[in-house]
Amino acid sequence: MTTVIAFILMFGLLVFVHEFGHYYVAKRTGMLVREFAIGFGPKVFSTVKNETLYTIRLLPMGGYVRVAGEDPEIIDIKPGQHIGLTFNDDGEVNQIIVNNKAKHPDAFVIEVEHIDLDHALTIQGYEINEEEKYSFRVNKKATFIMDEKATQIAPYDRQFASKTVGQRGLQLFAGPLMNFVLTVVIFVILANIQGVPVEDVRIGSVVDNSPAQEAGFQPDDTVIEIEGQSISKWEDFQEIVEASPNEPLEMIVLRDNQQVPLEVTPATVETPEEDIGQVGVTLALEKSFVRTIPYSLEETYRWSTLILTNLGKLVTGQFSIDMLSGPVGIYDATDQVVKTGFMNFLTWTAVLSVNLGIINLLPLPALDGGRLLFVGLEAVRGKPIDPQKEGVVHFVGFALLMLLMIVVTWNDIQRLFL
Repeated sequence: MTTVIAFILMFGLLVFVHEFGHYYVAKRTGMLVREFAIGFGPKVFSTVKNETLYTIRLLPMGGYVRVAGEDPEIIDIKPGQHIGLTFNDDGEVNQIIVNNKAKHPDAFVIEVEHIDLDHALTIQGYEINEEEKYSFRVNKKATFIMDEKATQIAPYDRQFASKTVGQRGLQLFAGPLMNFVLTVVIFVILANIQGVPVEDVRIGSVVDNSPAQEAGFQPDDTVIEIEGQSISKWEDFQEIVEASPNEPLEMIVLRDNQQVPLEVTPATVETPEEDIGQVGVTLALEKSFVRTIPYSLEETYRWSTLILTNLGKLVTGQFSIDMLSGPVGIYDATDQVVKTGFMNFLTWTAVLSVNLGIINLLPLPALDGGRLLFVGLEAVRGKPIDPQKEGVVHFVGFALLMLLMIVVTWNDIQRLFL
């Protein structure tokens, strides 16, 4: 049960932060946000506030912010169609009833001759079986009523396409950006609780029954030399140890201002790429408010670089699709991380957040990066791509992503249960 709660909270946080970035910029630039959704599929919870429908949906596979104009509008009224109208105190149309007009006996029913809900916000038509022509002004926040379901109209100035290239690009980029911000914030929290790594090679802890313990390493030892080579950075220490599995290494550590010679043989650890050496020590941590922000930014950059490197290996074939994980695999990994403690769970959340930000910036159809690519092409060409063609590209891309998700999820299930 602990893992279930942790997974739901982590997933909800990652998706909420990402979608909030899209939502916030959309609202600030005057776009009509129709829906803010966490998850996909059937609605579990929904509420409407300030023009926006907020929903939690059944399938924990992402989320979305639906902005007016990104997709074809839900209701398209044609000349000759019969509609019912109701009015506000200023005589403006505030409801357009498309079906079930009998349930609205006070509505004024007309046959539409011309309707413009994008720019002029007018409706022209004739009362049924009458020759007199009417022209009505439509309120900017009027709603369609279809099958007793209300949908607010979206004048062009509230639609995604009406905004500048910069505003649209920022709205698309804001989601991944918020994931990077979340990662930095989590590392700041961790740094304030645990401390930041020291700048020399000082040992923080020694694993029981490890090669380091057998060699006589102790906490607070500072490694200053390996095989006659001076050492001042933890990265250099790691590089030498990892490159020397099952090979004795002569080291000198500084202990109570005394140089102590030690010999340690790194244990061999198998990785997908190659065998590496490990001795079983961790780097010491220290509380340093000044270094908290730089450390958090460095960790975010380090994990971003690692994820991009692995993505590159996936493209070049060094990693196979079988190594990818979907929701099932992430849940299993979360279960293992939760057992190791809250701090590791926070680190895991930070890593998944930066991973989500990077994945969404990939220039693939249906992802934020793919849509940013179309906005960039518009900026270069000086005119937008045909919306229908762009829509087809994103639809096909989304279908392929869903297919990939199914394959990855099946692989996760096989690893767990078969």
